[in-house]
Amino acid sequence: MDGERLTRERLADAAGAVVAGAITVLAAVADDRASVVDLTLIVAGSLAIAAHRSAPRAVLAVTTGCLLAAVALAGAAATLALPVVGAVHTASRAGYRGTAAVAAAGFLGTYAAVGAGGSTPVRETLLLAGWFVCALVTGLADRNWQAYLRQTEQRALEAERTREEAALRRAGEERLRIARELHDSLTHSISIVKLQAGVAVHLARKRGEEVPPALLAIQEASGEAMRELRATLEVLRTDEPAGTPALLVERARAAGLAVELTVTGEERPLPAPVDRAAYRIVQEALTNAARHAGPAKVDVHLEHGDGQLTVRVEDDGAADPSCPPAPGTGLTGMRERVTALGGTLEAAPRAEGGFAVRARLPLGETR
Repeated sequence: MDGERLTRERLADAAGAVVAGAITVLAAVADDRASVVDLTLIVAGSLAIAAHRSAPRAVLAVTTGCLLAAVALAGAAATLALPVVGAVHTASRAGYRGTAAVAAAGFLGTYAAVGAGGSTPVRETLLLAGWFVCALVTGLADRNWQAYLRQTEQRALEAERTREEAALRRAGEERLRIARELHDSLTHSISIVKLQAGVAVHLARKRGEEVPPALLAIQEASGEAMRELRATLEVLRTDEPAGTPALLVERARAAGLAVELTVTGEERPLPAPVDRAAYRIVQEALTNAARHAGPAKVDVHLEHGDGQLTVRVEDDGAADPSCPPAPGTGLTGMRERVTALGGTLEAAPRAEGGFAVRARLPLGETR
C-alpha cells in the first residue's frame, strides 16, 4: 500500500508540474516575446516542481532562479510567476516558510524592477504579492492539517492498542476467576473421592479381601481427573508455554514414549503467538499419541522456513484411515489456535497407519 501511495503521489506531482509548465509556456508563446532560451528556462523551472517532496528548498531555488532569468530576458509577465508560486507553496508546506518568503520577495523585487510592459508595475506587483502571501498561508495551513491528521491517526492507534490491552486484561481476569471457581468446586470433591477410594482399597487389602475392580477404577479415575484438572487450571492461569517443544519431547521420553525430535531450517526467535501455538500443538499431539497410539514411535519435526513454521507430529500407532476419530477438545483447540494465526492444520490418520498432525504457522502479523 505504501508503494502504491508513493507512486500516486509522484504521478500527481509530475502532472502538476507539467500543467504549470504548459500554462506558462503557452502564455509566453502567445505574448510573442519569448525566445528559445526563455522557453527552456520556463520548462526547467516548471518541471523542477515535480521533485518538491524530496528536495523542497532545492526546487524553490531552481524554480525561482529559472523564472527570474526568464523575467529578466523576456520581460515581466504575471504568468511567469505561476511556477514560483507553486514552489513557494510547497516549501512553506515543508516547513521552510522563511526561505519561501525570501524567494517570493526576491522574485517580486526583480519583477517590479523589470517593469510590466513599460507601464508602472505597482498594481501587477501587488497582485503577485497577494498570490505569494496566499501560497505561504496555504502551505502553512496544509502543513498544520497534515500534522493534525497524523496526531489523530496516532490517537486512534493508541486507543485501539488500549482497547486490545483492556480486552486481554479482562480475558486474563476471567480465566483466573474460572480457575478459582473450578478449584473451589471440583478439587475438594475429587480429592475426597480419591481419598475415600484409597482408604477402601487399603482396608480391603489389609483384611485380605479381594479389591473390587470398580473400586480400583474409581481410585485410578479420580487420580487421572486430579491430574487433568491441575493441567487445566494451569492453562487457565497462564496462556504462556511452560517450556519448549524439546522439553516436551524429553518429558514424553521420560514417560516411556518413543519420541524423536528433528529441527530443520534456520532457527530464529519466533513471535510469541507462534511460539505459544507450536508448543501447544506439540503438547497436545504427544498427549494424544501417549493415550491412543499404543506402543508406537512418534516423530516431531519443526521446520523453520521463509515466513512460516511447519510443525509435524506423526506416529505409527493403531489409527486407521478408514475410521477417522471424531474431533475432540484437543484437536478443536489446535485448529482454533492455527486458524487465529492465519495458518492451516491437517490432523488425520495416515494411509500407512498411525496418526499425523501437520500445522503451518505464518510468522507475519497475527490477527
